[in-house]
Amino acid sequence: MFRIRHLSDAAAPANRRAIAEIQGIIRDRFALMPARDIEKIPDQIADPVRYEFVSDVFVMEDGRGHIRAFAILLADPALSFGFLELIATAKGQTRGGIGAALYAHVREHALARGLKGVYFECLPDDPALSPDPAIRKENEARLKFYERFGAFPIMGTAYETPVKDGDTDSPYLVFDGPGDFHLPKAAQVKKIVSAILTRKYAHLCPPAYIEKVVGSIDDKTMHLREARYGGPKAEALLAPKTFNLPVIVNDKHDIHHIRERGYVEAPVRVKSILSELTKCAFFAQAPAKDFPDRWIKAVHDPKLVDYIERACKEAPEGKSVYPYVFPIRNAGRMPKDRSVLAGYWCIDTFTPLNANAYPAAREAIDCTLTAAEMVLDGAPAAYALVRPPGHHAERKAFGGFCYFNNAAVAANYLSDYGRVAILDVDYHHGNGTQDIFYERADVLTISIHGDPSFAYPYFTGFKDETGRGEGAGANLNIPLAETITPEDHRKALKRALSRVAEHDPAFLVVALGLDAAKGDPTGTWPYIAADFARMGEIIAAAGLPTVFVQEGGYRVQNLGVNARRFFEGFASKAGAIGSYRKPEKKKDVAEKPLSWRAAVRLSDVAEIRRIVTATAAFSAEEVGIAGELAEERIAKGRTSGYDFIFAGYGERLAGYSCYGRTPGTEKAYDLYWIAVDPDSGRKGLGADILARTEKAVAQLGGAFLVAETSSTAPYEKARAFYKKHGFKKLVQIADFYRPGDDKIIFRKDISNEH
Repeated sequence: MFRIRHLSDAAAPANRRAIAEIQGIIRDRFALMPARDIEKIPDQIADPVRYEFVSDVFVMEDGRGHIRAFAILLADPALSFGFLELIATAKGQTRGGIGAALYAHVREHALARGLKGVYFECLPDDPALSPDPAIRKENEARLKFYERFGAFPIMGTAYETPVKDGDTDSPYLVFDGPGDFHLPKAAQVKKIVSAILTRKYAHLCPPAYIEKVVGSIDDKTMHLREARYGGPKAEALLAPKTFNLPVIVNDKHDIHHIRERGYVEAPVRVKSILSELTKCAFFAQAPAKDFPDRWIKAVHDPKLVDYIERACKEAPEGKSVYPYVFPIRNAGRMPKDRSVLAGYWCIDTFTPLNANAYPAAREAIDCTLTAAEMVLDGAPAAYALVRPPGHHAERKAFGGFCYFNNAAVAANYLSDYGRVAILDVDYHHGNGTQDIFYERADVLTISIHGDPSFAYPYFTGFKDETGRGEGAGANLNIPLAETITPEDHRKALKRALSRVAEHDPAFLVVALGLDAAKGDPTGTWPYIAADFARMGEIIAAAGLPTVFVQEGGYRVQNLGVNARRFFEGFASKAGAIGSYRKPEKKKDVAEKPLSWRAAVRLSDVAEIRRIVTATAAFSAEEVGIAGELAEERIAKGRTSGYDFIFAGYGERLAGYSCYGRTPGTEKAYDLYWIAVDPDSGRKGLGADILARTEKAVAQLGGAFLVAETSSTAPYEKARAFYKKHGFKKLVQIADFYRPGDDKIIFRKDISNEH
C-alpha cells in the first residue's frame, strides 16, 4: 500500500525524516548533483522569499513510512506556472507504475492550485543533440513517458543550446498543460524561461547566455513538438475536479443512548445531519479505519483512558454511573468507591459512565483519525461526524458529554507532519483542547465561545489564558456576550482566522459545534442556516487542508439543515484550499501592518531583550530583568502580576509595555517598562503604547500609573517622555541606585481619562 502526501513544513518530525530519505535517494541516483543542491531542500521549503519559488515536495510512502518516490515542484503563483525540479524513485522501485502515479498527482495538484502549466527539463532524443545511442535510448523512454500525459518539448527556441561549445545532451524545456491549458504566448514564455534560468541556473548560465535564450522566443517559431510515441493516453488527461467531502460516520454512536430527561446529546443528532448531507452532490461517506490506542494516550493521561474503559465495562447492566464527589482537597489519594472514583476523573455531574460510553467514544476516535489521514493523503477536507463529542475532555479529565478529545487527537496526529491550528466554533469553550496543548507552540488553539461568566464550563475560556511555557501566546480565547448578532460572531471568526494565518499551519482542525443556532437548548445565540453557510465560506477562504470534527448542536429540528448549509458554504469556496501563497517581497518593517496583542509568547523574551538593548539606555542587568518579567508571566500567567501590551510586525516586535497592579494597593499600577525599537519606523509608537496601557489599566479599575527612572543622562529621553505625556514628578531619592544616580518617581492619574 502506498500513499502520496505533500510536505509543506520542513520542520515537522515526520517531514524531517522524509527529507533525509529524499536526500539519500538523490545521492544514490544523481551522483553528480552538487551537495549544496541536495542540502538546500529544507531551506527551499521554509523560505520561498529567498528562493523565489514556493517549493512543494511530494512523497510516495509505503505502509512503513519509507519513501519510494518523490517529486519537487517549484511554483510561481504570480506567473501561474510550476517548474518540476526533480522526480525520482528509490533504487529498485522503477516498476509498478509508481512514477506515473506520482507524476499524475503532481499534475492534479498543479491544476487544483490554479497553475496554468508545468514546465520541466528532459534530455533530448535527437541524434544531433544526443549522439550516444545508449543515452539517447534512455532519453527516448523518458519523453515517451511524459508524452502519455500530453507533455511535449517546446521547439523553435534556443533553450537546448549548450552553455559550452561541444557539450552534448543539453535538455529540452517540456511543457505540460494539465487540464486544457495551452502553451502561452511568447511574451509570457519569455518571463517564465527567464525566471527558470535566473533563479535556478544563474551559477551555470552567464547573463549573455540567458539573454540569448530568452531573446530566441518568438511566436512565429515557438511551438510544441508533434507526438512521436503514440501521443497522450485518454486516462492521463485531466479535467478540473469538483469538491468532494468525505464524511466518516461513527456507526457505533447510537449504542450510547442516555434516556434520562434533559440529556440532549442524543443519537438523533447524527441521523438529522446525515439525512441532510446526503442531499449534497459533494457528499461521500467513507468507512472508518482502526487506529491503535497510542494516539489517544498521546494526548490523554493513560490512566484516564484505562479508567474509562474499565469503568464502562464494570458499569451495572442498563445503568449509568454519575460523578457526584470531587476530591479537589487531596487529589493525590485516589478513592475506591466506583461513583466517587468517577468524580476523581470528571469535571461535572452529568457525564455518565455506562457499558456503551467507551465503545462509542473509542469509535469516534477512529473516525476522526480516518478523516485526518484522508486530509494528510491529499483530501482538501474531511468530516468526522461523531458522537459523543470531545472538546471538553482534558488531558486528565472527562466531562461535558465528552470522554476523549477527538479534535485534539487528530491535531496531535497531524502535528507530526506540520504545524496545526485548531479552531473551535462551539458555543462552549473547548477547555479540554486548551488544557492539552497549553504548553505547546506547534499547535495553535483558538476558541470562540460564550463568556464563562454565564456559559459552561464556567472555569476556563477567559481572555487572559494565552498559553504557558513554550506554548505562551499559542492559545487564543474569544469570549462573546450572551446576546450577540451574527455579525459580532463573524468579526470574531475573522479575528481568529487572522491569528491562524499568522501561525502559518499546514493543517486546520475545526471543532464544529453547531450550538450557536437560534433556539439551541444549550446556547443563546441567533445563528440561522444562512449564517452557518457564511461561516463555512469564511473558514474555506483560509485555504487550508481541514479536518472537521462534530462537537455540539442540540436543536435537532434545524441541526441537519444548519450542517448542510455550513458545508454548502464551505464547498462554494473550497477551490482556495491548499492554494499557493505568493512569496512576499521583503519589505521594510514600516511598510507592514502593525498589529497589537496582549498575549505573551515565548519568542517575545528574545524580542524584548533585543529592543531594550537597541535603545542603548539600559545596563546588561536591566536587559536581563526585562526579559525575566516576560518569562515570569509565561510561567505563572496573571498571578505573576505582570501584564503586557505588544506592537509588532508578525513575530518581530516594534515596541511594548509591561505593567501591573502595585502590590498591597487597590488602584495603583506600576509601569515597569515601555520601550520602542529605534528601527521600528513608526513615529509616535511610544505614545500609542502608553495610551493603550492606560486604557487597559482603567478597565482593570486602576486610578493612576507610577513610573520610576534614573536621574542620569542616558535616561533623559525617558524622563522627557513621561513629562510630555502627563506624568508629574512626585519625588527624587538621592543616590538611590549608586552615588550620583537618583531614583525619580512619576505619577499619572488616568481614572478620569478612560
